Amino acid sequence: MKILDCTLRDGGYYTNWDFDKNLVDTYLTAMNDLPVEYLEVGYRSPKLSGYYGEYFYCPDFVLKKLSVISNKKLVVILDEKNIKLETVEELLKPCLGIITMVRIAIDPEQLLRAIDLAKKVKSMGFEVGFNVMYMSKWKNLPDFLSNLKYVDGVADYFYMVDSYGGVYPEDVKEIFSLVRSQMKTKIGFHGHNNLELALVNTLTAIECGADMVDATITGMGRGAGNLKTELLLTALNQRNNIEVDFNALSSVTDAFSQLQKEYEWGTNLPYMVSGANSLPQKDVMDWVGKRYYSYNSIIRALSNQSKGLKDNETLNEYNPTELFQKALIVGGGDSVREHIDAIRNYLSLNPEVVIIHSSSRNVSYLNDCSNKQFHCLAGNEGHRLEKVFNSIPNNRIAILPPYPRAMGTYIPVNFKFNSFQLSEINVTDRYKSSITSLVLQLVKEMKVKELIVCGYDGYNGEITQHKLELFNENEYLFRNFSKNNFALKSFTPTKYKGLSQESVYSELYK
Repeated sequence: MKILDCTLRDGGYYTNWDFDKNLVDTYLTAMNDLPVEYLEVGYRSPKLSGYYGEYFYCPDFVLKKLSVISNKKLVVILDEKNIKLETVEELLKPCLGIITMVRIAIDPEQLLRAIDLAKKVKSMGFEVGFNVMYMSKWKNLPDFLSNLKYVDGVADYFYMVDSYGGVYPEDVKEIFSLVRSQMKTKIGFHGHNNLELALVNTLTAIECGADMVDATITGMGRGAGNLKTELLLTALNQRNNIEVDFNALSSVTDAFSQLQKEYEWGTNLPYMVSGANSLPQKDVMDWVGKRYYSYNSIIRALSNQSKGLKDNETLNEYNPTELFQKALIVGGGDSVREHIDAIRNYLSLNPEVVIIHSSSRNVSYLNDCSNKQFHCLAGNEGHRLEKVFNSIPNNRIAILPPYPRAMGTYIPVNFKFNSFQLSEINVTDRYKSSITSLVLQLVKEMKVKELIVCGYDGYNGEITQHKLELFNENEYLFRNFSKNNFALKSFTPTKYKGLSQESVYSELYK
């Protein structure tokens, strides 16, 4: 039984496949002294739109540097859906003499196409691994099962991939036996850790006769992550007397633990629900990173997906009966509290200005203002807003995204008869689920001429990856909206370059 560590490939989902060079050196050096035979160092991909880092493309010079440091067999992976047969040779020829194995990530319904790709890869002299996804669904794919016999002689390893992290040991045994009855190819196992079963599932696969298993340092990997290499080695050291250099293992684990504090991979309640119900992790990974989506919202959405339900209430669409020349967008930043006296004075001098809240965090500071106020709600904001009011508020309207809403609908009790949905989000081609997109769409519907922002502060000091993504989303939306000859200005200090900076104090001389 062999071990393949795929930290740089699977962990790239958190870092966009960029890793600090010192961290990579530490990783490779430690791996040299550990009983891991293969290292999967990234994708080898044709050009795709968007930014992907060096371990997504694994250019020649990167592979050569890795091969100088590492004494392991190096592996790259191809994503079957992005690879054309006629490009395989050009893509892999520079890898000859450096890469031992090429794995192919495969949708089970595309098995025959992947076999054609694999024949080309095999003819070039590489070992071939099939990483076949969605193993929990294989029993319901008779065509896939009947085609498994064609894998023999083409692939060196056929991987059972628990894509959703939701299989149990008895499932591993059953599916292993099913696959073994159809082919003679060596079988591998790649477990995800949504239900924290990656270790027991992997040990079960080994007991069944698996020839290779995957793991990653600290479990770093897409969504809830994978089996931890350090955990697997520790277990095999105790159970099978496999010799492990724990000093080397400790050094690499410590290095990646620092990275884990920034990106926070690992399972949590939404990932557990997605795993238990065989739901994709991509949406969960995105939702968990958005601070305006609570775990309750995410779990409700996941539960509805598993049941094929749309937990949405269709509301009347908002059609403005009055238009506003000026709007003040109030975000959740501390600058609102710090400059609240000036903001209140400005609103008192300008009663025609409509207030639009993109967060419930600063709502209470403006409860006494006579200006008309709108509350844009996404995710769990409805619950937060409900706590602000003890009675039905006057002159307030709640605005929700268009139907159907991925996170379902929660309408605050106090806004039961004052809630509307927008018909569409057309102010942007990206980040349409962002609450800032909802705000800007409302501004467009109101035909606002002058837009002022407060409480969109940005972040100070070191920020987490999730906050950086949120910042970049807002920056993109502000800049994109400004392209329509629409001036956006902030009355409070901001780090957003898409907002021109003015001072609320300069408006208090009327």
